Amino acid sequence: MRIPPYYRDKTWQRFFAGAAIGAVMSWFVFLYLFGTLQEKQVRHIAELQDKIVDLENDIRIWQEDYVKLNKANKKKLTVQEIRIHLANADQYKLDSYMTFHIEESVKADVSHLIAKDIETVYKSKELLKKAIENKTYTINEQTYKLEITELFLFTTLSVELKLKPVNK
Repeated sequence: MRIPPYYRDKTWQRFFAGAAIGAVMSWFVFLYLFGTLQEKQVRHIAELQDKIVDLENDIRIWQEDYVKLNKANKKKLTVQEIRIHLANADQYKLDSYMTFHIEESVKADVSHLIAKDIETVYKSKELLKKAIENKTYTINEQTYKLEITELFLFTTLSVELKLKPVNK
């Protein structure tokens, strides 16, 4: 068996030459189109990376501002309300008027703290405790002192007190 001599026929020579030239030309067209598309993709990725960097910087700046504002607002917080509660009034059989009178007396003693910075009030909490605990009350010929059991300090100053009899 032998291979037919197609390479000698002019029509086949033209066909193979055209196929080879077409393959080379299509390869150049492919390279051009692929290169153009890749260049667009690279440019798009670079733009997106720039946007990401800008947005990350914006986020960082916003977070820093947010932290600064929170710190400034915390410094500006003030005591706005005072709540006093006498916990063991039932134990000493005090009527509601006497309980109210003691609570209002303590509230009047610490009323100067309203509109003060929380930080300032916190720094002077020991003085506040001493001012409340050193005062005595005479009820039914018996002398009592107050003892602070709980002291909560935020925009509301909340104090829970207990009565203790004073031994003479």
